[in-house]
Amino acid sequence: MNFLKSVFVMAFITMAMVFSIYAVMQLAQGGNVMAWSGVLLANAPFMVRLSWIMLMKDAPRTSPRLPFFMALGFAGFLLTSYAWRQGADVRALDMAVAGLAGFILYSYWYSSFTGRGSDMLKPGQTLVPFTVQSVNGEKVSSTDMRGRPHILMFFRGNWCPLCMAQIKELANAYQQIEACGAKVALIAPQPHNNTKALAKKFDVGFDFYTDKGNKAARALGIANAWGVPFGMQVLGYSSETVLPTVIITDPDGKILWAHETDNYRVRPEPETFLEVLRDNGFAPA
Repeated sequence: MNFLKSVFVMAFITMAMVFSIYAVMQLAQGGNVMAWSGVLLANAPFMVRLSWIMLMKDAPRTSPRLPFFMALGFAGFLLTSYAWRQGADVRALDMAVAGLAGFILYSYWYSSFTGRGSDMLKPGQTLVPFTVQSVNGEKVSSTDMRGRPHILMFFRGNWCPLCMAQIKELANAYQQIEACGAKVALIAPQPHNNTKALAKKFDVGFDFYTDKGNKAARALGIANAWGVPFGMQVLGYSSETVLPTVIITDPDGKILWAHETDNYRVRPEPETFLEVLRDNGFAPA
């Protein structure tokens, strides 16, 4: 199933872009305005938003089902359907239907993680031992992260724009987190040079780790086979990644709180982490 998702997302993005460009070409050549405008509505708005997110990396989260874009997709479908009944090119209807169907699959199927709830992340349990690699190439054990509370954020990699936006958001809250005596550890199963580049980009007192072979994620029950979009392997990424997860531990390595999102576009805010720390007695000095 995950392999199908990996292929689907790249195919959907490519399809929507091609259909949008084709619709613009048809409009420029004097094609049916209602029909081809409907194709654009069914395909282009989300692609524009997605392109902006990927370029700017300014959106750490979205709504679960993106109702605004869903409404535009249905409007495009209805517009093209009406034009088809009036004799417009059936290709426009096919493209509008495909665009709307693709978005529904993206929003309700691709974006969702089913069956989450790792037995290794129950509050009150001691964090299971695992080893990651620091930016200096040193092996660091989860037991080395004791002595102060930790916020461990497992993210999919530098390729994920929502992950990058979430890290940026967390960096902006660095002083508040530090005031609670907590340390942030960012962990991803990606090429080590990507982790080093990320650490250089965010010049804050966070720990940046590479989870080589996704071994830590597997130990915690949060590995995601074929979680990387198909084709990104050419950039050095493995097909397997991690399900976005945040774990907060106390100085003894005991889990205080864990967030396992069931939708990769829905992420907790830094204020939530601060509330957990405060509720467990780690208030600002």
